[in-house]
Amino acid sequence: MDDIEDRLNSSHPNKKNIFTNVWFQFSLSLLLIMLLFITTLYAGIFLRQEKSINEGFKNKASSLFNSIVLTRKWNAMYGVVFVEKKEGIQSNPYLKNPDIKSVEGKIYTKKNPALMTREISEIAEKEGSFKFHITSLKLVNINNAPDEFEKQSLLSFENGVTETFIKENIGGVPYYRYMAPLHVNEECLQCHNNNGYKVGDIRGGISVKFSIMDTERELKKSRIITIALFIATMVLLTWLIIRLVFKLYKRLSKAEQKLKELLNTDALTGLSNRRSVVGGLYKEVERARRYKRPFCCIMIDIDHFKKINDTYGHQAGDEVLRVIGKIMKSIFRNSDLTGRYGGEEFIVLLPETDIEGAMAAAEKIRAEVENAEIVIAEKEVIRMTSSFGVSCLCEDDDMPLEKKAADLVGRADKALYKAKSEGRNRVCKE
Repeated sequence: MDDIEDRLNSSHPNKKNIFTNVWFQFSLSLLLIMLLFITTLYAGIFLRQEKSINEGFKNKASSLFNSIVLTRKWNAMYGVVFVEKKEGIQSNPYLKNPDIKSVEGKIYTKKNPALMTREISEIAEKEGSFKFHITSLKLVNINNAPDEFEKQSLLSFENGVTETFIKENIGGVPYYRYMAPLHVNEECLQCHNNNGYKVGDIRGGISVKFSIMDTERELKKSRIITIALFIATMVLLTWLIIRLVFKLYKRLSKAEQKLKELLNTDALTGLSNRRSVVGGLYKEVERARRYKRPFCCIMIDIDHFKKINDTYGHQAGDEVLRVIGKIMKSIFRNSDLTGRYGGEEFIVLLPETDIEGAMAAAEKIRAEVENAEIVIAEKEVIRMTSSFGVSCLCEDDDMPLEKKAADLVGRADKALYKAKSEGRNRVCKE
């Protein structure tokens, strides 16, 4: 009785099956890992592309800046350049004595580096390529006044910054702007010796700007393509992962089901094992008590089973157990739980069955076992009998569920021993 109660207590907790949740968490974790990996990969590609394009903008701007600086240096090396003063050409009002007259009577006007820079910038702007702007915080020509970006850049140059750059939207058009400082050298003092400059000073800077509308348009297309590829990759990977996990889940589910069958089935007879029967007993007792339905238990024991083993061998004994199992399977309903309880003992749980129905079922299987013949080595025939004990669930609702189930099995076991003591091969009830 105590052994039955211990087994029932161990089967009592109504544990929730978390197998599906575990697979869901596994799939979600795998998807998140892949999402992180793919996102990092595409983000790296995108940022690398952005960096490469921005470096290209900067290199172009720096190259343009250096080109104009070299041009200015060439001008300054010759102490300014004179050009013939033709129609439309005006003298530089910020230079002293900007004009000279040749012996042939032609007039030439001086083009210093600052004026040359501005005129080249105007030509470039008309052609739509780029624009230079020379400016300073100490203005000589008011037309060279800095805008906000240039002003902030000039202030930063005084603090050691060597270059500045931004992307700026002007009139609905995106521009790349770059600026670097102009340092005073010996050639510069030819024109600026009265401005308080000395060699090495920052006398201003040159800003460069050019339209990046076409590049930004292409970059936007590239972003759309990258996002589309990212989404397509994630959809494909998600599908592959779900398919892989589903296949793995099905295989493991089959393996789990097979394992459950192995854990719950007696390998010799194909009936439920004691562990499975005890679990089913508790559930059926609980259901019968809740809905006030009849429920019976049959305990079965093979008569003189030890003698069969001793006389014919254990292989013959195993065959006897298998035959009993087949008979039980053929007689009882699918809703009945039939199992091997231990050794040569069997148990049957009969839901929705009263004591008369249980007695009739036990008598039927008793007769089948008595009439069964087992041929050994094609010459010897084994005949056997069995004893039965039958009990029905008591109506004491105050009894704890575990005790009630144990009482049902205990009374059937008691009836079984009564059948044995009265001569075996019979059915008794308790």
